[in-house]
Amino acid sequence: MHQLEQLQRSFVVARKDVWIYYAKGPVMVFGLIFPLFLLMAFTIGRNMTVKDLFPGLMGMAIFFTSTAVGPAILPWEARSKTLERLVSSPVEVWALLLGDVFASFVFGLLISIIPLAIAILMGVDVLYLMVFGSGMILATFCFASLSILLSVYPPTDVPATVMMLSSLVRFPLVFISGVFIPVEEMPDWARTIASASPLTYFIDLARYSTTGISYYSIPTDLGVLTALALLFLVVSIKLHERFLPQRLS
Repeated sequence: MHQLEQLQRSFVVARKDVWIYYAKGPVMVFGLIFPLFLLMAFTIGRNMTVKDLFPGLMGMAIFFTSTAVGPAILPWEARSKTLERLVSSPVEVWALLLGDVFASFVFGLLISIIPLAIAILMGVDVLYLMVFGSGMILATFCFASLSILLSVYPPTDVPATVMMLSSLVRFPLVFISGVFIPVEEMPDWARTIASASPLTYFIDLARYSTTGISYYSIPTDLGVLTALALLFLVVSIKLHERFLPQRLS
């Protein structure tokens, strides 16, 4: 019963995050505007069909939108002095962080529906809708959990600092994840690096959903996304519990 109550409180935290942080400047820049220009740079001048571009486009859309909110929440809470009130309330740290994950998850899922709808209107045929839908949900939750992990250090109350440092992690992940070069066309050393990125597995699922071709097996893609989502969530909770006193001081 206690765990259920904490879970309910995490939804309350998520609703608070939705109302307060979705329209913040850094969230708009790193979640919408910057990815939009990156997508334009990715597509303009390339002699590729929309179907060929679809996996990479959806991968970048989901990755950037679902990691845009999470890194900024705790620094803003610390700066506005509301983090102390949250920590002193009957909400455990894991429930508080899970609420932030839910807020990031919803933001990523809702915004990513837009490029998906545009792609379908432009003639992209999703052959395996259940596979793609499952991958989209798992990947969004995985990336949302990663976004909370990215906000662990430094324990500062300056959102811009956390957002910039998190970008140092996000951008390399994009370039090693098969967005621009399919995994099977990479050299062996690059494939090894790509296998460490969660984005690689979603792009593989998106590619399979439209072409029927994948580098990894579908159970592998889904299983790795699930495992990494749980890993990011557990590690972020443990680390936040350790560094939270520093953020409050």
